[in-house]
Amino acid sequence: QVRLVESGGGLVQAGGSLRLSCAASGRTFSAYVMGWFRQAPGKGREFVATISWNGGRTYYADSVKGRFTISRDNAKSTAYLQMNSPKPEDTAVYYCAADLNWAGVGDGYNYWGQGTQVTVSS
Repeated sequence: QVRLVESGGGLVQAGGSLRLSCAASGRTFSAYVMGWFRQAPGKGREFVATISWNGGRTYYADSVKGRFTISRDNAKSTAYLQMNSPKPEDTAVYYCAADLNWAGVGDGYNYWGQGTQVTVSS
């Protein structure tokens, strides 16, 4: 099993930048594919980005492509989501997720963090 704890959320102005972190503990971090999802008020959970075990493969939702970057540091057991030029519509609770298998854009990841709030002001 793996435990995930997100941090780095907060209030950011549109056009600014913010970096979210997801610290993992438990089983070997490099064994897991990592993903970021978000949920805005009144909406369902939405895929944001995913990264493969060694970081060699990434995939993004069209809505964040070119603005957000997912990365990982296996030595630190931490995944990141760099948010550049955020927009008010990016306001949501952001969750990191982990799975032993490539889960793609679906929310079938086995392990989830508690979430961190990101609010983008216009």
